[in-house]
Amino acid sequence: MLKPNETALLPEGLHDTLVGDAIQENKVIDNLLSTFIANGYDLISPPLVEFEESLLLGPGKAQSRNMFRLMDPASQRMMGVRTDMTGQVARIAQSRLGKSPRPLRLSYAGDVLRVKGTQLRPERQFKQAGVELIGSETTQAYVEIILLAHSTLKKVGVKKLSVDLTLPLLVPTICQGLGLSDSLSNSVRHALNTKDIGELNNIDGAIGDISRAILTGAGPADKCLSILSGLDLPKAAQTMCDELTDLVSRLKEMSADLLITIDPGEYTGFEYQTGISFCLFAGGVRGELGRGGRYLVNAELSGGEPATGFSLYLDSLMRALGDYDQQERVFVGLGTERSEIEKLHDQGYRTVQGLTHVSDIKSEAKRMECENIWSDGQIKKV
Repeated sequence: MLKPNETALLPEGLHDTLVGDAIQENKVIDNLLSTFIANGYDLISPPLVEFEESLLLGPGKAQSRNMFRLMDPASQRMMGVRTDMTGQVARIAQSRLGKSPRPLRLSYAGDVLRVKGTQLRPERQFKQAGVELIGSETTQAYVEIILLAHSTLKKVGVKKLSVDLTLPLLVPTICQGLGLSDSLSNSVRHALNTKDIGELNNIDGAIGDISRAILTGAGPADKCLSILSGLDLPKAAQTMCDELTDLVSRLKEMSADLLITIDPGEYTGFEYQTGISFCLFAGGVRGELGRGGRYLVNAELSGGEPATGFSLYLDSLMRALGDYDQQERVFVGLGTERSEIEKLHDQGYRTVQGLTHVSDIKSEAKRMECENIWSDGQIKKV
């Protein structure tokens, strides 16, 4: 039989969220969802486990190797534990809400589980909260989603926010327009994604010049857009860059305090994205607070429905918020009228009621880690 201290050991990447932190995390989630709902994004709640093939449709395919799988004893079919909630929202939009008017705005929050973490996010289980705007491929859809993410994070108290934009399909589109082989295209894309200037220096011709310029351009938005505007790009790639320029202009016009950077050659983590994508960061905080972008709800079908959204990661978000003020607790003795306790709740206090009569109520309050006592109809400091 395990000893009590041995049962506290958890698998790698999993953790208990304890007193105080759990309360704060749930308050943050409530604030996030309230903001999403206030902006017209209806709340849905998909199940933690689904049939495997459903979870691997559309955006879910990118997380296939990260999925925990199990056999459903009732149906004898393989099921999976969700690794991301975006695919579930896409499934609901296409099936149960398939006849709802577009654009469709949905929000969500819940736990996800992955087989392994990453260097920046070693946690394997964490909470996600986010929104999806489904049925529009306009530039304004990007504007709405990015500004919603920015304003929501500011409302919950995150400071030094920045958004890093990327075009996951820009490099493949350039390579295709220049008629390059698959092997050379893959080499260029990998070198840009890993920031390997040595490998790029070994690539000759137009693609060599373009790829080195793209790598140099990563950084502040104005600098990057200036470099991209000076490149002689294939028509389809130029169209992508023009939309990126338009997006940055609109974002600056509507939110002057939003710090915007661009990394046009990055694609890791955006494998299922079909348009402009982005990551959200806070200064001095490990890992991204969230990521999002444009994708197809049902990419398996020709002409899949376009969608734009973002997911926030609560583990990173809680690190960005730092210390918080805990709600003060008031110890109330046995026999206190319920109406008096409810008045304390209305004033924002938490109450801890004694279960037995005690001779020294202050000592008991200290033992129960309460800052105050309720005595003679008043709150008194311990």
